[in-house]
Amino acid sequence: NDSSSGKFEHYHSKPYTFTKRIPTLEEYKTAVGSRVNNSELQKQRREGCTVSGTIHIPRVGGTLSVSVSPDAWRRATSVLAFGMDLTGGSGNTEQVDPFHGRLPNVTHYVHDVTFGAPFPPGKNPLQGAHHVMDNGSGVALANVAVKLVPTTYKRTFHSERETYQASVSRHIVEPATLAAQRSMLLPGLMITYDFTPLAVRHVEKRENVFVFLSSLVGIVGGVFVTVGLVSGCLVNSAQAVAKKMD
Repeated sequence: NDSSSGKFEHYHSKPYTFTKRIPTLEEYKTAVGSRVNNSELQKQRREGCTVSGTIHIPRVGGTLSVSVSPDAWRRATSVLAFGMDLTGGSGNTEQVDPFHGRLPNVTHYVHDVTFGAPFPPGKNPLQGAHHVMDNGSGVALANVAVKLVPTTYKRTFHSERETYQASVSRHIVEPATLAAQRSMLLPGLMITYDFTPLAVRHVEKRENVFVFLSSLVGIVGGVFVTVGLVSGCLVNSAQAVAKKMD
């Protein structure tokens, strides 16, 4: 956002692979679920950002986080506890309340987080994840734990594809808990991923053409037999009725 420390741009400028931009109006509406008129949203959306990119990671567990800076969190805890910033010097308004009555809101919407190539038969649980921080302060930690299952996916007439299936669990850690435990974690989004020791091989196959033909012959034969039985019953019934009438 406009009050960024500049560290993101420093560490993720070219040739790095993450980019940050102001969210579109629709993205901001999706994230905050706001019913405020569009003119107000146009102003508010500049307080947020949309982050996108691709990184290469080793096949070991790790953490991907998007959070407020340690300095901002330190000052926010002081404002939450004492109503003013006691971490710096005293004197001006910036030190009394550097956030001007509004703490950094870490509400977010995850468009998509994908590990490896897409896996069409399965659904990505990290797509469309929505974490609204409606606890009054707007500050909390969305802790998302991801278990990745290595998967080999083979489709008919296609080459094998190495990818991953994901199992996700998530919970929100309130700021009071973070402060009470003196946790080193920062408010925002934290995705912790790990790889399972088991692997899955998913192969799609089509049946042999001869199997299809034999099934077709069986179905057609069954239809003829059924039609013959029904027509025979109808003919016999008609003949029996005709004899009685005579």
